[in-house]
Amino acid sequence: MKTTHILLTLLIINGICWAQEPPEQEVDTTEIRVVYGANFTKDEEQFPGAFIFSKDEKQVQFQHQGADLWCDIAIHYQKENQLRAIGNVRLQQGDSVELTSGNIDYDGEIQLAKAYKEVILKNKTMTITTDTLYFDREKQESYYQDFGTVVDSTNTLTSEIGRYFMEIKKAQFLDSVHIDNPDFTLDSEQLDYYTNSKNAYMYGPSTIIGDAYKMYCERGFYDTNIESGYGIKNTRIDYNNRIIEGDSVYFDKVTEFASATNNITVTDTINNGVIKAHYAEVYKAKDSVFATKRAVSISLVELDSLYVHGDTLMVTGKPEQRILRAFRNAKFYKTDLSGKCDSIHSKQQTGVTQLIRNPVIWNGENQMTGDSIHLLSNLKTEKLDSLKVLENAFIISQDTIGKLGYNQAKGKDLFGKFIDNELKYIDLVKNTEVIYYMYDELDLIGVDKTICSKINIVMANNDVQDLTFITNPEGEITPQEQLPEANPKLKGFVWRGDERILTKDDIFDEDDNNIELVIINGVNNPIDTDAEEEERLLNENDPVNNITPEAPKEPDRKSKFPTKKIKISKSDQKISGKASAKALPKKEN
Repeated sequence: MKTTHILLTLLIINGICWAQEPPEQEVDTTEIRVVYGANFTKDEEQFPGAFIFSKDEKQVQFQHQGADLWCDIAIHYQKENQLRAIGNVRLQQGDSVELTSGNIDYDGEIQLAKAYKEVILKNKTMTITTDTLYFDREKQESYYQDFGTVVDSTNTLTSEIGRYFMEIKKAQFLDSVHIDNPDFTLDSEQLDYYTNSKNAYMYGPSTIIGDAYKMYCERGFYDTNIESGYGIKNTRIDYNNRIIEGDSVYFDKVTEFASATNNITVTDTINNGVIKAHYAEVYKAKDSVFATKRAVSISLVELDSLYVHGDTLMVTGKPEQRILRAFRNAKFYKTDLSGKCDSIHSKQQTGVTQLIRNPVIWNGENQMTGDSIHLLSNLKTEKLDSLKVLENAFIISQDTIGKLGYNQAKGKDLFGKFIDNELKYIDLVKNTEVIYYMYDELDLIGVDKTICSKINIVMANNDVQDLTFITNPEGEITPQEQLPEANPKLKGFVWRGDERILTKDDIFDEDDNNIELVIINGVNNPIDTDAEEEERLLNENDPVNNITPEAPKEPDRKSKFPTKKIKISKSDQKISGKASAKALPKKEN
């Protein structure tokens, strides 16, 4: 009886001690310390070796290495330095991190907390909600593997798997990553995000959809604050009425500007035109495109592609009012018509294409030159309608039968008419002259040299079928052997056959074909400018010669984000094993 009384007294005293503030003394800071135990008991059958605490007016409170934990019930394994907190759990780390949940398993040896049931983790810049969260206090990292949501002042991010680095305020997401923003949405397979800068780094197939744009890439960067970024792998931006594709594509919503580098295609979705180049800029407000480095515009003319090239291409104007300009060394090609000049100006609204400065065109075997050449299209059918060669018009073709010389016709101006995109009729006017090799089948009759006011030429299969001299023609047909020269030429004759463009590839010079493409940095992974800035600041603040000790290397990306669910470390197995054997209530097993 006496012994029983002594034991009861000791238990009462012990319970009072747990409920009171412990006296100031030197303690082991590595151990989980009881701050307020409230009601105390033990259950050796179910929780052998554990101290069990439950709340009274106040919650149970523990402390460990700068963190405080409150809960309704606590199962404390003092020897193992482990704790299971149950009911309305709150873990506070300083004034910056707060973790609340239904339960927390905490291992003080490795400072790892496993929180589950309606988990919320907050710091000054973001909030994580999930069903199960691991908080590694030693590394200052938290991670989940069964879907979570991260919310900051700008964005709401969700993913199946996520990890957050407290010190650098960086989140890494994997599998079904989604960002909701009032102005856009972003979906990705894998993404890094900084809650301070709001910068996102995309490491897998990713799609961003805004009010007036859509961007896809498989590697890229995006500033979610200002809706600006770039893609550097399989990138495509649908922007206004254009699709921009290239090795590297940059986009900025505020300035309404996009640019692309290397292997670029810009598609006009309304007019079905395409520009290809190795550098291009798109200005949405001006509805314009600037392209250079092997730049070519490709458009469809009556089931035949028209290729226009220049050192620089510019397309400006609204869809129905496009103006195409090709500057310096301009050339064009379609199956039966090609040409070159210093610059080309083509206006969709009028259907007029001007070849400016030293122009030459080839229609079949016919070379035409003049001070200025205009090609006119029918606005309704969009077929070639007519041709104007103004001032010093000259048409030349080789004598294709006898190969003896050149057929030639010149005048002040030349006017041609296309039928079904084929040059059919030509009128030469004012001071016209002709040299023409006349044949009776394959027998040469002679060379016709005539001067008159106007010449009408009828073409068939891009060759002269009929010549008509109008208004006071003066001339004669002279046998070949009686000609004063073997190969007569009219004044101003210049044959430019070696410049003739025979294929669409001929519009490019050697310099165009030997362009060295810009090296795109970060193709395997986007350049993490946030990490670079963090390293720079560390270097500046280092007191010893501005040399920063080597920062801990991040775990391998694959180990952080496997395609299968993460099997959490031995530390978690230690807690779970302990709880299942002697700490968890049977109903929770």
